[in-house]
Amino acid sequence: MRVTATAKYIRISPRKVRLVTDLITGKPVEEAAAILRFLPNAAARDVAKVLRSATANAENNFNLSADELHVASAVANEGPTLKRFRPRAQGRTFQILKRTSHITIAVADREDA
Repeated sequence: MRVTATAKYIRISPRKVRLVTDLITGKPVEEAAAILRFLPNAAARDVAKVLRSATANAENNFNLSADELHVASAVANEGPTLKRFRPRAQGRTFQILKRTSHITIAVADREDA
């Protein structure tokens, strides 16, 4: 059984989040949490929060044991982009794109591997 958790509109680029999610895909939940705890990336905090939520969903809603769970998939999709403008020389403007992410993590028990 696959159980998911999603965090939407996280103000960090999906490209940066994917670096972190690729590290934990396929790992047991305890190992993935340990990896995220010691990563220096800012995205690791947000991904760890979603991983804790997915694990809690599996435990509380589906009575699955946290010891038997592994990360089935971890995806960082692109959310809406905030467009901001900076003034530049000679009356021109320069567009700054502030990207957002939707982070989805699915955990599954060992039989579904």
